[in-house]
Amino acid sequence: MIFPDYYGGSIANLMSSIAQAMGDWDTGYAPLAMLDRERLGTARNLVMLVVDGLGYQHLKTHAPDSVLFRNTIGSITSVCPSTTATAIPTFLSGLPPQQHGLTGWFTYFAEVGAILTILPYTTRLGRMPIDERILHPRELSGVVPFYDRLAVDSHLVIPDWIAGSTFNRAFTGSGRIRPYRGGLQGMFKGIQGAVNSGRGRNFIYAYWPEFDSLSHEHGVASPEVAVHLQALDQAFDAMTARLRGTDTLLLVTADHGFIDTTPEHTIRLSDHPVLADTLMMPLCGEPRLAFCYVHPDRQHIFESYIEQELSKAVTLFRSEQLLAEGCFGLGEPHPRLRDRIGHYTLVMKQNYIMTSELPGERPLAHIGVHGGLSSHEMYVPLISMDLCK
Repeated sequence: MIFPDYYGGSIANLMSSIAQAMGDWDTGYAPLAMLDRERLGTARNLVMLVVDGLGYQHLKTHAPDSVLFRNTIGSITSVCPSTTATAIPTFLSGLPPQQHGLTGWFTYFAEVGAILTILPYTTRLGRMPIDERILHPRELSGVVPFYDRLAVDSHLVIPDWIAGSTFNRAFTGSGRIRPYRGGLQGMFKGIQGAVNSGRGRNFIYAYWPEFDSLSHEHGVASPEVAVHLQALDQAFDAMTARLRGTDTLLLVTADHGFIDTTPEHTIRLSDHPVLADTLMMPLCGEPRLAFCYVHPDRQHIFESYIEQELSKAVTLFRSEQLLAEGCFGLGEPHPRLRDRIGHYTLVMKQNYIMTSELPGERPLAHIGVHGGLSSHEMYVPLISMDLCK
């Protein structure tokens, strides 16, 4: 079980390094020791490409000869849970869940009495869009966009179907959105356009989602993902050749890694009515790390059931323990963080997942999953290429 290393080895620390280099902003987290602080502070263009779902161990095992892995300088940890819904807000705010307060794909917001899916910005039940004029995403988080704190021009190279979303617009701030289409070529063209946009210093954030999508559908160990990773590597190599001599420092990382599950390792809450009866509301968080809200008078039943029936699949924590141990970050927590992590947390062992469905939801059928604390999910690569010459 791997906990995030917020003391100098996580994506939050990567953001701290960038914040200091491009904005002289102290996020409250130490910078990454493995990065050259002087070079970060002098590069005209600093590019950070986030490949959704690209785990360090997967890259090392399945593409050891790739350009990406040959330029990997180490591994860093994701945040907790190791999922897009908590990590992308870290990339957009510079802060981990301890401060941004967003704790998974399904997060319970006690202040509005509802479970929301924060990235699509909809209600969980019925997937109804939330009117930002009534409830703005930044009201739920309370953090300032990363790009509003920088002293340089900032650009966000993002797929066009994400670029205009309510959540993305809320955390873009003063950054210039550069939506792209046309797959890998479109993204790398967008990065090159941002690099060539002016003579001043630039921070460029780019996001690639397809590795994640294919891993969910086919499994991260599938041939489909292998073919895609090879195409990504080739397109990346071609882009770096075009950018040489532009005084660009290129960093590549990910929001989380993946692990493949099987139907035999899928636990459905509907098959455990005794356990379900102890809960005050549906499971929140992620299938690999679920937050449980338990009736106060049924906590003993809940704990006993997990221990007797599900101990082979689940490690049970009181959520307050994970908070105290710094699993979500360091320092003063978001004022609503305790509301959003439930009374208990189920951390899944091996490649187990636990799911439940509300009316209108289809049973989860993903092969590739993430959100847990395994090394495959938690460790992501840190790739660095200096294209000054």
